[in-house]
Amino acid sequence: MQVSINGEIRQLVDGCTVRQMLEELQIKATRVAVELNLEIVPKADFAERTLQDGDKIEIVHFVGGG
Repeated sequence: MQVSINGEIRQLVDGCTVRQMLEELQIKATRVAVELNLEIVPKADFAERTLQDGDKIEIVHFVGGG
């Protein structure tokens, strides 16, 4: 299936969850927020939320500093 991740079209396997997508992208789930079709996905739902063909995903990384 095709999804848009931060404006870039990517291919993912059918039935991929948010958690699996992050693992494939080698992104630690604890350091990001994920927006799926303009809705924030709670971290507790990452393993259950299944992606669909055509979904638009935005991944925001948290950056520390001072």
